[in-house]
Amino acid sequence: MTDPRFKTIEYDVTDHVATITLDRPERLNSFNQTMTEEIAQVWAEVRDDDDIRVAVLQANGERAFCSGIDVEEGAWWAHLSPWNQEDPGMSLGPRHHRVWKPVISAVHGMAAGGAMYFLNQSDIVICSEDATFFDPHANAGIVSSLEPIGMLARGVNLGEVLRWALLGSDERMTAATALRAGIVSEVVPPDELRDRAQQLAGEIAGRRPEGIQGTVRAIWESLEMVPATALRNGLSYTQIGNAGSGRSDSRTNKRPPRFR
Repeated sequence: MTDPRFKTIEYDVTDHVATITLDRPERLNSFNQTMTEEIAQVWAEVRDDDDIRVAVLQANGERAFCSGIDVEEGAWWAHLSPWNQEDPGMSLGPRHHRVWKPVISAVHGMAAGGAMYFLNQSDIVICSEDATFFDPHANAGIVSSLEPIGMLARGVNLGEVLRWALLGSDERMTAATALRAGIVSEVVPPDELRDRAQQLAGEIAGRRPEGIQGTVRAIWESLEMVPATALRNGLSYTQIGNAGSGRSDSRTNKRPPRFR
């Protein structure tokens, strides 16, 4: 049963897995102010609810996972001074909200431009065979920087990122190319996409949550550290999160500590 609090997304928690479904198919699941605020609220709940161990992000409709910002509604932050403006797309990603629980994104149809805000901060991204990835910024003559920078931080091939950003929507990256470039890690038939995402989530949710959350946090934080600092930071999480005296072992139902 979905959560009636939300207008632009569906939200459900079952068996330690939170499923978040973008639900603006008539607008190709583009994000507006309402969706951005609702996604931020959900990430906070995923972070703070100890019963949740994994999140799955997916979308309704047949045509698109997400087509970026809703250009008809426009920039709802434009009235602010440029010195006070922040990129609203950043709040779409779980890492921005310090969510250290794994996030699995299941992509179908079009994933355009700002859709990468979701994918760049996901831990596992899978897609269906009909998925296409492209960046419409160039078509409108505007700078594309934040999404491709996030792709590079994620480890996507530089040449593929530049091609994605410079050719606009005239060239659409296929699922096979996205797999080769490192945007996704698995391609499945369309009718298997959601089941596969839930299967992966269930496997992770059955693991010891202390170990999973410590792993997620150590890896993501290492991207912003020099190697020596990253290793020292990672060691501290093994000392906090590994099983030991008075700590539970694997596949426990005990509540995990909060890594923040």
